[in-house]
Amino acid sequence: MPAAISTARLEARISTDLNAMLKRAAELQGRSKTDFVVSAIQEAAQRAIEQAELIRLSLADQECFAQALLSPPKPAPALERAFTHRSKLLRTE
Repeated sequence: MPAAISTARLEARISTDLNAMLKRAAELQGRSKTDFVVSAIQEAAQRAIEQAELIRLSLADQECFAQALLSPPKPAPALERAFTHRSKLLRTE
């Protein structure tokens, strides 16, 4: 047997003009008004969450970048060897 899907009810008062617009948009897409509204709400909610997370991650990344500039880590031995090798190559013209 398939698992029961839990649902919640959402009610909203909207103008008759908006109701007519929603009905027309749903009909144009061959969907019910409920399906149209649920889909639109889901997309808007996902966008809002993604934007909020991007801003938060962006701020965290900015702090990490600034910290790396202010206190850079010591170069790894391989990087030091690469710089030495590069300097030798540039001196031999």
